[in-house]
Amino acid sequence: MEMLSKGMVDSATGSVELALGLVGVMTLFLGLMKVAEAGGMLTIIARLIRPLMVRLFPAVPPDHPAMGSMILNMSANALGLGNAATPFGIRAMQELDRLNPVKGTATDAMVLFLAINTSNVTLLPTGVIALRAAAGSTDPAGILPTTLFATLFSTIIAILATKFYGKLPFFKRIHADKREQTGEPDEVEPTDTPPLEIQKGYPLWACGIAMVILVSLIPLTVLFGRLISPWIIPGLMLGFLAFGILRKVAIYEVFVEGAKEGFQVAVRIIPYLVAILVAVGMLRSSGAMEAMVGFLGPWTEKIGMPADALPMAFLRPLSGSGAYGVVASIMNNPGIGPDSYTGYLVSTIQGSTETTFYVLAVYFGAVQIKRFRHSLVAALTADLAGIVAAVAVCSLLYGG
Repeated sequence: MEMLSKGMVDSATGSVELALGLVGVMTLFLGLMKVAEAGGMLTIIARLIRPLMVRLFPAVPPDHPAMGSMILNMSANALGLGNAATPFGIRAMQELDRLNPVKGTATDAMVLFLAINTSNVTLLPTGVIALRAAAGSTDPAGILPTTLFATLFSTIIAILATKFYGKLPFFKRIHADKREQTGEPDEVEPTDTPPLEIQKGYPLWACGIAMVILVSLIPLTVLFGRLISPWIIPGLMLGFLAFGILRKVAIYEVFVEGAKEGFQVAVRIIPYLVAILVAVGMLRSSGAMEAMVGFLGPWTEKIGMPADALPMAFLRPLSGSGAYGVVASIMNNPGIGPDSYTGYLVSTIQGSTETTFYVLAVYFGAVQIKRFRHSLVAALTADLAGIVAAVAVCSLLYGG
């Protein structure tokens, strides 16, 4: 009990020290991202993926506000701007509900949007990079290739799973509207919401070139990742600042505004870090964690999943803050550290998966959807695919 008491106090103290160490890195990254956002980087990415989105969502009119909101949501997620992505996502669901002939039941477009949202391709997992830097990593941006691979794989699986599950009789829509039973066309509820300013998308060939470049980044970063990783963070800083200058952004003022948000985020997670790290500290000091690792380790090690990483994999779809705390605990464990295989693995899982239950609850709750249909199973399938991809790519690059 003496060791347990000491472990609780040490964990609580360490969690606050971790959060304070995170303040500087978080303010730096969110300040830079704010400059990129103010310069219109979101709009550029949105215009690139618009041709693809029109084909993925044929039931949504190309000029409908729902299309613009979905595109901006995914663009914000790709840049790691979770705070900006959520308002766009809620607005997208509200606009999609205007096209919904059966209120209270998710449409195919809603299900696909949420499945992609929970597995969105991530170009810059800024939050995880900041956490790794605060934990003393010598290569905080080393998870860029692994995260890109895992999110690209999970997004493809999310789309395929949604299409497959949607054809199963169990998940088909409940047609309560007589118009659908008689085959008459649905009446789309008029909307007064003006379309978002994305303009027209780039030509399809430009979208194709962008996708080829994105996919080609994976083997390039796999082959030359260790060589280029030290240049990534300085390159991002110079690139974002140069982009802001070219777009005539008030660099200093915008950076400071974004840095304020970073400070608030770092302070806001302190209670969550204290709660989860004290719980993990109690498990470790009492011997329960060691017993679990000893029992599950021989089985999970065979597939490249260390037992130390299992709590994070299970917790990630349920609680973003809880998973964040577990990642912090693992990377600050002297026996593991951020640059070990386990450190890279949990960092990649954190950066490439989403808090699925939270996303479904918030987005569907915003439009009073009670029948989720195959949303949950498709999202969890994408989460599992992301974890499998993370294990595969981390084993290849960092040895499992």
